[in-house]
Amino acid sequence: MTRTPRIPNLGGARAFILHRPHPTVQAITRQLSAIGLITLDCWPDLPPEVLAADFVFFDADLGFDEQFPWRPGEAPMPLVALIGSEAPGRIEWALSHKADAQLLKPVGNAGVYSALLIARQSFEARKHLAGEIASLRQRVAERQTIVRAVAALSKGTDDGRAYAQLRSLAMSWQISVEDAARRIMAMTSEEATGEEGGDDQSHRA
Repeated sequence: MTRTPRIPNLGGARAFILHRPHPTVQAITRQLSAIGLITLDCWPDLPPEVLAADFVFFDADLGFDEQFPWRPGEAPMPLVALIGSEAPGRIEWALSHKADAQLLKPVGNAGVYSALLIARQSFEARKHLAGEIASLRQRVAERQTIVRAVAALSKGTDDGRAYAQLRSLAMSWQISVEDAARRIMAMTSEEATGEEGGDDQSHRA
């Protein structure tokens, strides 16, 4: 059975509208106020307090990267693009900022509420996916570290015994196998550095 996404209560949320003075801003503000959101409009720059905002509406027609205090695609809140021009370059720029929803200009008396809900759900899904990807990358990196540590312990002989030794070291150090592997690699690196330093000293002698 498919679960229906729960509609969030948006009352009290803060929304910034990054758009030049225009009837579009007034139309959005009216709808946001009716829903219960606190709105702040600004142009041409976003103030530092935007980092605590719940939503940001931005003008896709005249916007530029330097207006945002984050790199393209890394906004810490849902973004809603306000699109009036369908020029490919402008659409591409809005996509580079990973807008979670869009509103076509001119904005009328409806559409903002659905844009908020779509933006929130899209943002949460994207954030969840990014977390899963980061977790998978970390697991892959940890496995590679374990493989390298086993190779360092085995010195080309029995990998099974080397892995058992790694697990035994982890137990004796009271840490995870992954942490033990990192410690082994750090020790191996220090030993290699020390040997290189000794070789340099012998050459200088």
